[in-house]
Amino acid sequence: MFSGGTRAGTSLTVAVLALTMSSCATPSDSEGDDAAPESAMVAAPSQQNDIGDFAAPAQMPPPEAETTEAAGPAHSVPVPGLGPETSAQIPAETSQVLVASGPETTSDSGQLSFFAFADDEWKELKTFDIHNGKKGWLADRREGDKTSPIGVFTLSDAGGYEQDPGTKLSYTQDERLPSSATAAYGSEYERVFDYIIAIDYNRVPGTAPTDGTRPLGWDKGGGIWLHVDHDSGTNGCVTLKEEDLLWILETIDPDAHPRIAMGPESQLQK
Repeated sequence: MFSGGTRAGTSLTVAVLALTMSSCATPSDSEGDDAAPESAMVAAPSQQNDIGDFAAPAQMPPPEAETTEAAGPAHSVPVPGLGPETSAQIPAETSQVLVASGPETTSDSGQLSFFAFADDEWKELKTFDIHNGKKGWLADRREGDKTSPIGVFTLSDAGGYEQDPGTKLSYTQDERLPSSATAAYGSEYERVFDYIIAIDYNRVPGTAPTDGTRPLGWDKGGGIWLHVDHDSGTNGCVTLKEEDLLWILETIDPDAHPRIAMGPESQLQK
């Protein structure tokens, strides 16, 4: 990057690297909800590595805080496995629900079931093995705590390094994602962002998954995605095998107002 290998050039290189890595979605305590540095280029999600997200973008001024509350009346038929409190967050207009759960609050793996509503009942179409946050599930999660958020969230946008596989969701292709994955995981994991579905936790629906605006503030974390599995717990994302994620991308329908209910089984059954 700098010719001649001068001490000044070396120092500047180290400084730039340190700045980039410190902005990888694990800001220092002194930063609080302040903006991440503008040097970051790609909004990658909560990652497996100990430094948190890689290349999180500059934080935008927060609009109104989003909630996980359902819009309008709750669905008349509860989704199997969801208790009254969780079911109340599934609106009547929703006819596709993904349920991602683990056996314990501290579990970093579990299952995701895809339900569709037809003939006045919820039908389980498929169930997949998943990984979630390496430190389990938490409703009041924080940036860098390596937990996945508990709640019910909309699913609005998809993307990835690969071309649109034919999903009905809005899809944004981003050629920078392999380099983001490599920097976060290592070269053997460059394909984990081939396909992505953004979970609408602390993000603005209707934007690319890599958009880094966090309506609830930086401290709540962000970049929570469904993406390709890497055989271990994450820093917040939910991961599946590529063929399973592709099936979801091909099946999910924005006209069904899809939701994902996430958390340990005990919480979802409340």
